[in-house]
This record gives sequence, C-alpha cells and structure tokens, in this order.
Amino acid sequence: MAEMLDEKGSIESTTIGVYRTSTTVKGGRRFSFGGLVVIGNRNGEVGFGYAKGTEVPQAIEKAQRAAGRNMKKFARIGTTIHHQVEGTFSAARVRLIPAAPGTGVVAGTVVRAVLELAGVADCLTKCFGSTNPQNVLKAVFNAIDQLHTPEQIAALRGQTLEATEISDKIEKGKAFVPTVKKSDKPKGPINTLGNDRGGRGRGGPGGGNRGPRRDRAAVAESGAPAAPTNP
Repeated sequence: MAEMLDEKGSIESTTIGVYRTSTTVKGGRRFSFGGLVVIGNRNGEVGFGYAKGTEVPQAIEKAQRAAGRNMKKFARIGTTIHHQVEGTFSAARVRLIPAAPGTGVVAGTVVRAVLELAGVADCLTKCFGSTNPQNVLKAVFNAIDQLHTPEQIAALRGQTLEATEISDKIEKGKAFVPTVKKSDKPKGPINTLGNDRGGRGRGGPGGGNRGPRRDRAAVAESGAPAAPTNP
C-alpha cells in the first residue's frame, strides 16, 4: 500500500522489499537491513532507491531519500504510454506495451508499483529472464528512459507524423467509457427501519392500544383510579 510522503507534491512511496544481511564478527553475528523503495506523484514522475541501515525504518527512510534524488519524468498519452518499449538490465528484460482505456495494469508486483506511481493506468507488461526485484526494477526504468513523444520523433526526423495507433485506440475507447453526471449519481441507502410503526414505540402517540400517558397528579385531582404499577 502506498504511503504519502509529501502532501504538497502528492508524492507517495511503496516499499518493494526489505532484505536482511548478516556478517559474522568475533562477538557473534551482526545484522543489517536493506530497503528497496519506489516513489512517485502519479503524474509522470517516478524514482527508486535502495539503502541499508541497522534498523528497518532507518533503511526505508534512507531509500526514500535516495529515490527522491533519482526522480525521472516521462511523457504519457492519456493513461498509457506512447509506444511499445523494452528495457534490459543484467539478465532481466521488461517489455511495456500500451493499452486501450479500461484495460488496467497487467503486471507483477514490481512493475505494477512503478507504473501506478508514475500515473499509468492502462498498460500490458511482460518480464523475461531474471525475476530479481532489483534487476526488474532497473530494467523498467531503462525502458522508461527509451520513451519518446511523437513530437520528439518528428523533430529528430524533420517530418510531420500522422496520428499514432495508440492515439486512435484511445479515441475509440472514449466512446465506451461511461460518463456519470453529478445529478445522476446514485444516492446512498436510507434507513427505513421503524418507519412502519405508528409512533415512537410503546406508549407513544399511536403506538399500541394503551393510549397516551397521564400525569399521576392530574389523575388524583380528577378522582379517577390510578393505573396499578408493577412491583
């Protein structure tokens, strides 16, 4: 689950994993912990960091600061990426494929954390080779570095590009996305328990056959016998 780091910048953090290592010394074994963290603002900026510490909170905090120094920004088109791309690191390969609106993020834990914190809501992914979280994470960022917008490609080639395939899919997908007006929002359930009763309960107006309650002083003045009370 994402943790809010900075409310002003809407930066959230997700811990990918915590790793424990130990070293043997003269007095026994000494433990240290490493934290792998991904942070992002869900608006095209994302970064990751890895750090060690003698305690788990210390390692995670250091990793968050390292991730903040390595934030990267990339362009999106709607809720997906502009084109298919494949990133590699060591023995890990990650392929990112753009998808139509409503598809969602089809990915594993590591790749999903990066894409969701980057603001990508529709994307297909596939991992090849090593499944080590650090290798997969670095392969994802290698793929992000290769993303370009059509305007950047057109400027490099000196040509005018037509509408891309993914932009056509997005336009077609908008026709199937339901739009809900503010006035058409469903209302919450209303508690009607007890509305079928005649009054406020036993002895109340219209409740039961006992009739309205009478003051004992008024009954004594009128000379009418008072109702018996339960012992």
